[in-house]
Amino acid sequence: MFNIILFGPPGSGKGTQSEKLIEKYGLVHLSTGNLLRSEIDAQTPLGLEAKSLMDKGQLVPDEVVIGMISSALDANANAKGFLFDGFPRTEAQSEALDSLLKLKKSEIGVVLALEVGEEELVKRLLNRGLTSGRSDDTNESVIRARIVEYKRKTTVVADYYARFNKVKTIKGEGSVEEIFSALCSEINKRLS
Repeated sequence: MFNIILFGPPGSGKGTQSEKLIEKYGLVHLSTGNLLRSEIDAQTPLGLEAKSLMDKGQLVPDEVVIGMISSALDANANAKGFLFDGFPRTEAQSEALDSLLKLKKSEIGVVLALEVGEEELVKRLLNRGLTSGRSDDTNESVIRARIVEYKRKTTVVADYYARFNKVKTIKGEGSVEEIFSALCSEINKRLS
């Protein structure tokens, strides 16, 4: 089982590249947002607990999210691997994910970080805002705040995995195919 964490600031092309990687490598996409929604929709005990907290405006605790990830791993026991999206976001979450994967006789194979200059990100998001219908893609100051928040949050996760020599930064500017090729090159090095 080969597991990947894909990082990238808003507008870095993470969504586009995730889809391509999932298709090429037969990975299961694990988005914590999607997991939360499906657990809530299915009214599982974890989903009900998460909904109760979210309804009060509280964050869902790491243990609940890790429980959902554990369920997703079990439900996809024959998967070739997983692509983690939106998780982990803290060092504690990184440690919890590593412990969970170790229990399942697996680990994170690589952390791929898409790097795109701030001006390019702003340009891409404002452009996306013309068609996305997302209000947070139409306001430049909101976009810049999202980029700062992304950097603040993900630096700790990158630092954590860098200790295990698992982080690879990929230039996220260029054609979709050039970026995809660079991502695949890093994955293939670790698969062989």
